Amino acid sequence: MTETMMREASISFPMLGNLTINPKAYFTVFGFDIYWYGVILAAAFITALFYCSHRAKDFGLTEDDIFEEILWMLPLGVIGCRIYFVLFQWDYYSQHLNEIFKLRDGGIAMYGGIIAGIIFLLIWTKKKKLPLGAVLDVDGAGLILAQCIGRWGNFMNREAFGTQTDIFCRMGLTNPGAQTIYVHPTFLYESLWNLAGFIFLHIWSKKGHRKYDGQLFIIYVLWYGLGRGWIEGLRTDSLWLIPGVIRVSQLVAISTAIIMAVILIVQSRRPHPPEKLYVNRVRAAAAAQSAAPEAEPSANADTGLSADEDTQSQDAAPASADKEENNNV
Repeated sequence: MTETMMREASISFPMLGNLTINPKAYFTVFGFDIYWYGVILAAAFITALFYCSHRAKDFGLTEDDIFEEILWMLPLGVIGCRIYFVLFQWDYYSQHLNEIFKLRDGGIAMYGGIIAGIIFLLIWTKKKKLPLGAVLDVDGAGLILAQCIGRWGNFMNREAFGTQTDIFCRMGLTNPGAQTIYVHPTFLYESLWNLAGFIFLHIWSKKGHRKYDGQLFIIYVLWYGLGRGWIEGLRTDSLWLIPGVIRVSQLVAISTAIIMAVILIVQSRRPHPPEKLYVNRVRAAAAAQSAAPEAEPSANADTGLSADEDTQSQDAAPASADKEENNNV
């Protein structure tokens, strides 16, 4: 059975006492169908946005920087995700052009959004005169959190599951009048993997272990790539690069993980003075500004006289003294 046939399937978990649920993939408001997939993605985005804005100061950025970035990043990221997915499914979409813009039915690829986002950031950070590494660090922490939440949209759509298995944590899918199949709940694997990565990166960065701008993002890409490279091998809906050999996302994930590992090793052998970290530079500049001596008050401030009045008073003083001297004579 294909994933499109699974949209109405009931879901069961043998390891939970064969617990069975059958949530609808959408709900209706005023006659308009709203898919849980979109609602969950929106919740993931909002959660990540507020997390990033809350952590911005830890990376030398401001909340305004984050909100301005996201204002541009969101639509461009969605477009990138969709373009990436459509390009690797062009055999189908070239015959169904009207379905290219049907995002509510799913069909996005995260790597497309990441590529589009990085291209935007290269331009935006240069214009704002912000270090790309610092921006990527805070974005990486928020992105892995969003991915952890967003994967549950796949659960509601009964998609992004894996091959059939009898593993203890298998998930059962049962269409009306059809036999139950048990599959790898790969959406759950990835969600838990991202949750573990988020917890690690949050604690690690909070404890001040970040040595240079961009380090957190490098670790994020490495972590995500390792998990995605493994999980993609279990899925049934992946975009194939070489059919039966390797999938597109597998190649991208493994390649980026290797590249990031090499960068981490190289960077670990280089000195990284704390004062070069952008957040430390911002704090040092703020401290220097607050410690700068205030302008000394002018000598005329206590008299309440203007400069001209003070000059006139000084000129009048000798004359008054002469007059007084003459009177004494």
